[in-house]
Amino acid sequence: MQHSMTLTTRNQADVLERILRVTRHRGFLVQSMQIEQFGSPEFKGYTIELKVQSQRPIAHLTSQLVKLFDVEQVSLKQLQAVATPDVALA
Repeated sequence: MQHSMTLTTRNQADVLERILRVTRHRGFLVQSMQIEQFGSPEFKGYTIELKVQSQRPIAHLTSQLVKLFDVEQVSLKQLQAVATPDVALA
């Protein structure tokens, strides 16, 4: 299954490392990642568009990402099945 999510984080130097480490430890493969910085003088952060793939339930990953100190919000955008060539021919 392929999953797409949006994360809003604080502007910390190692926040991307922590997100990628949790993603890898939970058994998800990163397909793509887009990062945009936003901010005002009071609050600066990142908006991260993350596409991952795994057969594991996405709840295993999202429940761990929201626990990270610098992650403000995690929202799931879409879910779709990825067909293998054998399935596509059937």
